[in-house]
Amino acid sequence: MENSVNNYILELRDVSVAYSPEKLAVAHVNAGFDANTVTAIMGPSGCGKSTLLRAINRMHELYPEIKTTGEILLKGENIFHMNPMKVRRLAGMVFQRPNPFPTMSIYDNVIAGYKLNGIKLSKPERDEVVEKSLRSVALWDEVKDSVNKKGTFLSGGQQQRLCIARAIALKPEVILMDEPTSALDPISTNRIEELILELKEHYTIIIVTHNMSQAARISDKSMFMYLGELVEYGSTKQMFTKPKHKRTEDYLTGVFG
Repeated sequence: MENSVNNYILELRDVSVAYSPEKLAVAHVNAGFDANTVTAIMGPSGCGKSTLLRAINRMHELYPEIKTTGEILLKGENIFHMNPMKVRRLAGMVFQRPNPFPTMSIYDNVIAGYKLNGIKLSKPERDEVVEKSLRSVALWDEVKDSVNKKGTFLSGGQQQRLCIARAIALKPEVILMDEPTSALDPISTNRIEELILELKEHYTIIIVTHNMSQAARISDKSMFMYLGELVEYGSTKQMFTKPKHKRTEDYLTGVFG
């Protein structure tokens, strides 16, 4: 077990991701994440933000041509030495478009991770996980009388909260969010942002966002990536008021995007 001296809950050491042998989509990223913080990953399209996020829960391994190198330590343990199912349980993922499993009820959506991981729960345990997870995302009162219906009747914002409930049902350490509000209207976006701030009391959250004002509103730390490289990483407040690098400043002031 490789222990991190800094007590980071998650640490990236020289992480690179290549889609083809001659091109790195993410190049030699080093970063540590403290527990119970929200970190925003910003940068123009195609700069490696989502690629980096997906490396953290080993999603790239579903595609044999993608190569990930370096070390990613979760609670001091290298994720590449762990069972990938365990990694995906500890680092839950929420995607850009709400994606509840369409053939499943709301109830089954929430506990889908347990079934996929072959974890058996008794009926009372399942009921408790479902209620607790839906309460955590402020959805229980809205759906408690229809948990056995399919989630397709829910609004986009409710579907995204259901997806967050599905991620937290497995009690992860880290929640990875890939532009979770980009498909939502402003009111739903606001509710998800409020939810993220509440969830950070229990989880460490890393969110990819194109929305700079969103990063400023909800994140403690920010990463600015450009062409696969981590240009700057630090306190969001400092980055937005006094960025250390010219490229960060250019991006934040709209010189390029």
